[in-house]
Amino acid sequence: MEPSMREPLVRKTSSSYRTFPESAGKRLDKEYLRSLHNKRLYLAVFAAVLGNFSFGFALVYPSPVIPALEAHPSPALRLDQHTASWFGSVFTLGAAAGGLSAMVLNDRLGRKLSIMFSALPSAVGYALMAGAQGIGMLLLGRVLTGYAGGVTSASIPVYISEISHPGVRGMLGACPQIMAVLGSLVLYALGKYLRLVLDWRWLAVAGEVPVLAMIVLLCFMPNSPRFLLSQEKDDEALRSLRWLRGTDTDYAREYEQIKDSVRKQSRRVSCAEIKDPFVYKPILIAVGMRFLQQLSGVTCVLVYLQSIFKKTSVILKPEYDAALVGLVRLFSVAIAAVSMDKAGRKILLFVSAGVMLVSNLTMGLYIHFVPASQNGTIANKTLVSSANLPAEPTHYITLIPLLATMFFIMGYAMGWGPITWLLMSEILPLKARGVASGLCVVVSWLTAFTLTQFFLRVVEAFSLEVPFLFFAVICAGNILFTGCCVPETKGRSLEQIEAFFRTGRRSFMR
Repeated sequence: MEPSMREPLVRKTSSSYRTFPESAGKRLDKEYLRSLHNKRLYLAVFAAVLGNFSFGFALVYPSPVIPALEAHPSPALRLDQHTASWFGSVFTLGAAAGGLSAMVLNDRLGRKLSIMFSALPSAVGYALMAGAQGIGMLLLGRVLTGYAGGVTSASIPVYISEISHPGVRGMLGACPQIMAVLGSLVLYALGKYLRLVLDWRWLAVAGEVPVLAMIVLLCFMPNSPRFLLSQEKDDEALRSLRWLRGTDTDYAREYEQIKDSVRKQSRRVSCAEIKDPFVYKPILIAVGMRFLQQLSGVTCVLVYLQSIFKKTSVILKPEYDAALVGLVRLFSVAIAAVSMDKAGRKILLFVSAGVMLVSNLTMGLYIHFVPASQNGTIANKTLVSSANLPAEPTHYITLIPLLATMFFIMGYAMGWGPITWLLMSEILPLKARGVASGLCVVVSWLTAFTLTQFFLRVVEAFSLEVPFLFFAVICAGNILFTGCCVPETKGRSLEQIEAFFRTGRRSFMR
């Protein structure tokens, strides 16, 4: 790059932190984006999000396995109410531990190597469950697969965000959610098939396939240019960006922008720097979004989906209802992926929270006001014993909980599902991105574990409508949080977003 082209860019950036305030700069940005070749970028993203496929597969693994283990002939493997609850929820504790370790791994190993590292506990966890001779091996396998999921949850969004350009970052940022949903749907499909023709252990064997594919493909993918620059590996960072953007593009110009931003920051955030609004404000926003996302009730709904449908006696069998909700979730995430870079992040968050609010409110009011003889809640004090409830619906009004749940999942998948992960990787400053992303995952999964444990207790002590009304209140808070705290990042480079938090100026957002 010629000095005459680079010096004005650096001077304008350092004086006002507006990366390209002039119309000429914007025109150059658009021309550059049109010239890029994205095939290699898409391949790198696909290799990474195979970890999310494995995560979605492992998350809902208990759904078809618990019924088989509850009727297992061997006492050593037979699950009762207590052990089944732990088999389902201990995954979230492993995920929290994975997020905690990712706070160190992301900055020490880098984003790509952290994702690759997660393959080891994941493969061991699936092997333990496939060859389990007792409940202890099953629980340990769940913890290890959860740990791997926690590492990938913190590392994959950051990796995708740092290798992507603004033109496709929103779409690619939704890919982790899409692959997680696909993993869940594949698990449901295999669970139904294997339950008919093969032993339940083959589900764990099937879980090894995406893990092995991920680690093989990632061996040929580059690391994040931003991470490499933060480690003072300038030549390797330039090669990485050239591979991702194409050799016949003006990648050197983007490289200079990234390098200029990295130079303004120390390699790692210190305790004193946490007091800087530039650091703590985006961290608080990211952590707050992860906390509110889980408080909206999505994990509880997904974990106890078939039990909730059985309890409210919807028009179809619970397993078909669960598959239908999964398809709706996949369709909605795809809509978010297409529209995120066009409509923007904030508008989708508003719509998402509004739909979830109405859905949770509808579910709570339905359970409260519809007589038990119509909604099937004959024993409205427990979900665990719901297997003994009549499966056949008595009125078509029982479509209401199915539709309410479908709209809840649709709303979640269009906004507060994928966008919270994307914004986490976009707004966190480079110097704190590894640590803060791990912190977000820890908060997220500790909240999920607490909710899944207390959900059953609240239902037993009060009734099923109480948690849904609580989730509705949280969704109203999500709307306020979005309006007051969340910045719009559509079409902005990571350097522009950092400039906004560093200066507090919104001029670059226009």
